Amino acid sequence: MTTAAIVRPISFAGAPLSAWAFGIRIWIAVVVALAASFWLQLDAPSTAAVTVAILAAPTRGPALDKAFYRFVATVIGVAAAIAITGLFTQASDLLLVAIAGWVGLCVYAAGLLDGNRAYAAVLSGYTVALVAVEQIDAPQNVFEAGVERGAAIVVGIAATALVNDLLAVSDSSPPLTLRLAALHRRVRDYAGLFLGHKAADAATAAGLLRDITALHPEMESLAPETAGGSARSAAARSAAVALVAQVYAARALNALSAAEERKEADPGEPSLLSSRAAWASREFRRRDAEVQEAIAALNASTRPRQPWRTPLYRSQRIAAAAGMRAAACFVLPSAFFVLAGWPTTDVSLSLVAVLIGLGATTPDPKGFTVFTFIAAPIVVALAGTLEFVILDGADKFELLALALAPFMIGATVLMTKSNQLLSSLGRVNLILVLDIFAPSNPPSYNAQTFLFISLFVCLASALLLTAQILLPTESIERRQRWIMASARRDFEHLLSRRDRRLAPEESMFRDAARIGQIMAGGTSPRDSAVQAEALSYFDRAAAIRLGRANLARLAATSLSHLAVEADKALAAQDTQRLLDLGNTLRDMGGAESAFAEEISGELALAAVVVDAASHSDATTTEPLS
Repeated sequence: MTTAAIVRPISFAGAPLSAWAFGIRIWIAVVVALAASFWLQLDAPSTAAVTVAILAAPTRGPALDKAFYRFVATVIGVAAAIAITGLFTQASDLLLVAIAGWVGLCVYAAGLLDGNRAYAAVLSGYTVALVAVEQIDAPQNVFEAGVERGAAIVVGIAATALVNDLLAVSDSSPPLTLRLAALHRRVRDYAGLFLGHKAADAATAAGLLRDITALHPEMESLAPETAGGSARSAAARSAAVALVAQVYAARALNALSAAEERKEADPGEPSLLSSRAAWASREFRRRDAEVQEAIAALNASTRPRQPWRTPLYRSQRIAAAAGMRAAACFVLPSAFFVLAGWPTTDVSLSLVAVLIGLGATTPDPKGFTVFTFIAAPIVVALAGTLEFVILDGADKFELLALALAPFMIGATVLMTKSNQLLSSLGRVNLILVLDIFAPSNPPSYNAQTFLFISLFVCLASALLLTAQILLPTESIERRQRWIMASARRDFEHLLSRRDRRLAPEESMFRDAARIGQIMAGGTSPRDSAVQAEALSYFDRAAAIRLGRANLARLAATSLSHLAVEADKALAAQDTQRLLDLGNTLRDMGGAESAFAEEISGELALAAVVVDAASHSDATTTEPLS
């Protein structure tokens, strides 16, 4: 027996060297962005540095993908700011209401997207606040402020890309390949439970589907990474879709095994039982081969033989509720500032919009605000230490660069921690320290300005938290009811052939994404029942879609009339009729006998899956009603 020694990564101060290298890279990029902004004499050099902090990612792909969407969203946001200001320049109250409506609309759009696309949607929203609100007393400067912001963002993007290229930042495809391979092993283990006649609960399958679909943003970010990025992205998507299909094949094996144990299979039809068992095993092996082929294409940077799309499920109802709540949460602090009549509150109101937008991209917007409320004093203390203790009036750029080093590197290293709280604290510090300190040329060490900004930063999170307490989010139970209502509606559309025009495998991925959203609910008995019901719809929908796809091969043969009958049986979920048609096809002679026998096994297995899923649904629907 041989043993392999586990090589631990070299670490320093409790963090691996890779984390320190990441921190040093971000610090260099911030310094380069500031140097370029000072040389170009931009009015908002801190925006370039903040852009570097926002784009901070350990690998190349996510940074480039986010940079593209940050630029596009800024253009959209500036254009919207100019339009809204032009329409309501004479009425400040209506201007704030219009901005609130725009923020709500962008949060609604973010609710229908994920990853960097969702970030782009909310950025389009709060860019209007950053440009229009801060120029509310000088609307004629909105265009100029928007151009300056856009120029600074371009400088930040260029600095990030330059430093990443010079320091040869690694690609994101190798870690994504490892994650896909790990998921592949988990799916095989999941199927092995059934082959070994062991039970696996619904949460195991639902967790697999959630983890597979959660890779969607990473798969999309591969495209801008290298010249072969689009091929890698297509290969990763195909691997994910094939993994979802393999989970279904494993569940089909489970349904067949359960049917045999309950002796639901007709003992007088051993050949039909054998044909569906053979088809189930062959289908699982075929999906397994598809996953391996797609992962190999990802490694080789080649396009997969079967490129799949990865459509996502997003609840329109949940997104609309989030958008309306975001608009209201912006209106309430706006009303407070208007009634208070305080001067220079534009910074606080702009930050309210930023927090609303960024919180909308997290699973718990209120939790994000609570975290920001707690972290704000820490960030203010760090920014004050940097400005008035370390620099203390220094005007040399070299001193500024050195003073920034511990703050930038330390926050970035903290981002790499596995602890979510520490990682979030690092991300917030990296961005807000630069935002509050706001390095400029020449430097301005104005204690009064710093105190006002610090006060309004803390006030923004406090006011938003108050608004979110007054306007709470929907409960987990309500969200699950909305999602399950959409699952039932989509299943009814499928039965009536009014479902989306997607391949069966692509539709399975969308259904898996729906289950992933349900999995965010928790692990209570009710959550488990909802997961089981969602999986029953997933199984039945997949069986019907695959059955129809297989029956389409009979349309051009002399057995087309049987294909029509089988399609009607699938729509009616008539499992006995499906078994009878399977017997008929199995007994067909002639040149098409082998082909008909294969279809008969597919129909018989579909009948077993639909029957098992229907039985599971019947046991879970009553408690949920």
